[in-house]
Amino acid sequence: MAIRKRKTTEEKAVYQLHVSLLDTHPPIWRRLLVHADLSLAQLHNVLQIAMGWENIHLHSFRTARRRFGQPEPADPFSKSPVVEDERRVRLSAVLLESGEKMIYTYDFGDNWEHEVVFEQQLPVDANTLYPTCIDGRLACPPEDCGGIPGYCDLLKILAIPSHRRYKELREWLGRDFCPEEFSPEEVNRSLAPRKRSRKALVR
Repeated sequence: MAIRKRKTTEEKAVYQLHVSLLDTHPPIWRRLLVHADLSLAQLHNVLQIAMGWENIHLHSFRTARRRFGQPEPADPFSKSPVVEDERRVRLSAVLLESGEKMIYTYDFGDNWEHEVVFEQQLPVDANTLYPTCIDGRLACPPEDCGGIPGYCDLLKILAIPSHRRYKELREWLGRDFCPEEFSPEEVNRSLAPRKRSRKALVR
């Protein structure tokens, strides 16, 4: 496999990423600014906070030819694609040019797939703490709700207070859950400890 040479300025650069949860209508999305030299393991933690997940399930990243995640011991008889260690791969080594994208999958049961698009490279702003969320729309689905089909059913029931399951689901979700709400400020408050220490991004 041919390996393209990394830009010499990438370690000092910032990537603007657009992250969208696939198959959601209207789309659930976030726009993030992150250091280009984050490992994919660090990016995973940023995505969990930005989207609103709870980091209680497995995950992976993939491009057309490569897969990244938490590799298991090698199995010589396995026909599955080799999973590269996400802790050893930097974002700038996967997305090299504006417009390139990868898929981030969270929870292999519910199969939440996110498209991560590299929109543009920016210089580091000394007055900005990274990572940071600069925009987004709609709340993250609740964990373990059955993936996209389950979430669509949930939204239909929430729109009908007289539905026989409305009270049950409202109690399960909590009174504060509102599908239309999203606050970049709340995301950035949660990201704040990670802004103070780059090492804190890896658990």
